[in-house]
Amino acid sequence: MISQIIFALILLSAITLVAYNGRKIIRNIKLGKPIDRSDQLSIRLRTMLRVAFGQSKMTKRPVAFILHLFVYLGFVIINIEMLEIVIDGLAGTHRVFATLGGFYNFLIASFEWLALSVLIGCVIFLIRRNIIHVKRFFGVEMTTWPKTDANLILLAEIALMTAFLLMNAADYKSQIQHQTAAVIGSFPISSLLFPLLPQDADSLHIIERFCWWFHIVGVLIFLNYLPYSKHLHIIMAFPNTYFSNLKPKGQFTNMDTVTQEVKAMLDPSYTPPVSDQPIRFGVKDIMDLNWKNLLDAYTCTECGRCTAVCPANITGKLLSPRKIMMDTRDRMVEVGNLIDKNGTFTDDGNSLLDNYITREELWACTSCNACTEACPVNINPLEIIVDMRRYIVMEESQAPSSLNMMFGNVENNGAPWKYAQADRANWREGI
Repeated sequence: MISQIIFALILLSAITLVAYNGRKIIRNIKLGKPIDRSDQLSIRLRTMLRVAFGQSKMTKRPVAFILHLFVYLGFVIINIEMLEIVIDGLAGTHRVFATLGGFYNFLIASFEWLALSVLIGCVIFLIRRNIIHVKRFFGVEMTTWPKTDANLILLAEIALMTAFLLMNAADYKSQIQHQTAAVIGSFPISSLLFPLLPQDADSLHIIERFCWWFHIVGVLIFLNYLPYSKHLHIIMAFPNTYFSNLKPKGQFTNMDTVTQEVKAMLDPSYTPPVSDQPIRFGVKDIMDLNWKNLLDAYTCTECGRCTAVCPANITGKLLSPRKIMMDTRDRMVEVGNLIDKNGTFTDDGNSLLDNYITREELWACTSCNACTEACPVNINPLEIIVDMRRYIVMEESQAPSSLNMMFGNVENNGAPWKYAQADRANWREGI
């Protein structure tokens, strides 16, 4: 009974902390401006099933796709067993679903093969990061913490899967020693660990109980670590892909503030809607972004696929789409912490522009959409880049000289070129 009470308290504490952190994340996302992504429900659902569940965009890198599939399927499916562990922990039972008979044996055997695949996948991922040094895992934005975060998660998954297999091995060996009891479960992988285990029943029981507690408490700690980790994407990928931008890539959105101005210019009788918010063109800080941009930031896996295909980054420019998303998330968390501290946001003298993302980064972007196409969870860094450029141009009039020349030509000549409209056809002379 004491162990059941301890388990119930740990479970309740973990769920409470998850709910608390979840509310903070939702609050931070809601700092963004409203945007309607409630249309085309069937297409959105198919997109989520294809991209998030099916991982269709991961296939462009086959090795990483197969390894990630092992880890993804293994970790998700194995945690179905969490339901049995929770019931056992609260009720004081042991393998409560054993009444399923042959199907239960099939499930346990499947879980063990999946646990082995997770172990293999995580070990190879560690080798790729720390020994092979795959290039896209590095960059100026990949400081000590992002690298440590990735390694901690991989090591945690290895520890959890090892505990799961050792728990099964000790339980199986203990069952075999009780000749009068029928063996519950099928253990194709953990049975190979028999030589590592002691023979006496008391030691086996201690190992089995220790691994049981280590596994369940480890999973609960893992769950509460996610809000502070890039691995939050294992949850956020699903809503993020569902709310994807379904418009053609490269189709920029019209700014509502500009649209209202144009309507008023074309129709003097038109009255723009009244807003109690100050009009701002473009984006300076995270409150100027929409909530989907902020959801993107929380969903970023820091995998570096976007930066690896960015032509600006490849040619040595300062821009890294991954850094754009990481900076947006860091600034959003900073603003959220200020709200927690003061009850409301008060200007801290910082902003996403300049304090986190430099202008050199923004103007290096070619707006080719390679980053958006490469992202495995449909994150769109280009939206943030373009809207921040809009602020620089429309609010500060600080566009690069090359753009100012183009703007002047459009104003005077009706085209980006320096030639007057009357001279545009001169190239045909003599043909």
